[in-house]
Order: sequence, then structure tokens, then C-alpha cells
Amino acid sequence: MAVSTDSALRDVLDVETIAVVGCSSTPGKAAHDVPRYLLDHGYDVIPVNPYAEEVFGIDAVDSLADVDRRIDLVDVFRPGDEAPDIVDAVLERDDVETVWLQLGITHEDAGRRVEESGRNFVQDRCIKVEHSRLVD
Repeated sequence: MAVSTDSALRDVLDVETIAVVGCSSTPGKAAHDVPRYLLDHGYDVIPVNPYAEEVFGIDAVDSLADVDRRIDLVDVFRPGDEAPDIVDAVLERDDVETVWLQLGITHEDAGRRVEESGRNFVQDRCIKVEHSRLVD
């Protein structure tokens, strides 16, 4: 379902494990600072970045398919045109409840596919901003 109300966003944020696709090892980039914030606020963050061996001292994985444990939410820091392939990887899994495309990232068709699978979809919102506004 498309998540847009504050109540629904709070529910989406009530998770443990977040895989961050496009997680960066470069401080100062949103793809680094936002996952760092999530770690600092108690989330279990899985960095997904084929070009990094580790981020925040956590082993990075090349793709969602390489994650061998439960993922509750997939947070995406990749261009919108990559969303369909990321959604394909999500739909291969039974555990992901939500796909979240970060601020400035949208893809309507990918979102429709996520929603049709019975999962939550958020786009064009910053998870850090929403968390600090609704949960923190």
C-alpha cells in the first residue's frame, strides 16, 4: 500500500532490520549519514553496496540476494530508473515488508508492483526526516 499518513509511516518505521541499497562509505553523503542515523537510533542496518567491503564496520553485501537474514525494510539510495530491478530483488524475498525510495527518488510502476504484492511503498521521502519527526 502507498504509505502517506503519519500513522502509517510510524507503523512502517516500527521495524528492526533495514537494508540500505546504495549505502555509502563517504561521510557527508546522504547515503552515509542517513544510515548512520538509523544505526544510532537502534536499527540493524545492512549496507548494500557492491563497491564497498564494509560501511560503519559492518560487512557490506553486493545485492539484496546476498542478505542471508530477515530484512524488514529496504531503503533505496539509487536513481529512480534502478527501482524496477531493486523491486525485482525485493519480490524474490518473502520477508521485506516495505520499500522506501529516499527523497527525490520516484518510480510509479515500481511502486505499483510493490503495492500489488501486498507490501508498503514510500517514495520521495527521507526516512531520517520522517523518523525524527514521528518517532524520535
